[in-house]
Amino acid sequence: MRHRVDGRKFGRETDQRSLMMRNLVKSLIEHGRITTTLAKAKEMRSQAERVVSYGKMNSVHGRRLAYKVLGSRTLVKKLFDEIAPAMMERNGRYTRVLKNGFRKGDAAPIAIIEFVDHTPKIEKKDNIKAKDLNK
Repeated sequence: MRHRVDGRKFGRETDQRSLMMRNLVKSLIEHGRITTTLAKAKEMRSQAERVVSYGKMNSVHGRRLAYKVLGSRTLVKKLFDEIAPAMMERNGRYTRVLKNGFRKGDAAPIAIIEFVDHTPKIEKKDNIKAKDLNK
């Protein structure tokens, strides 16, 4: 029986599972919004919110704890300069998980996890005409 056993295993060993979660948190900090399976999104939500709480501490100790998870100075800088100040008025629930259908290959439920204040960037595609290519 699985009484009082926390967390999901994902068919991986402990070190692989922790690295996968760290990589998901890094991607979320970097992009602000990622698409993954529903189970992975729900599992990594607590780690992502913990890292944002480190950013809200705004101290050297908080930076060291965040660096321990993120492993990149640029991501720690982005966390402390952009993401954490936007979340100062919030007391938790910094991320949202949105269900996004099912994966085509194995019908696994897919979800989008993003920061609550995330505004997607719309990239404009440059239309290059054939005339411009000949110049």
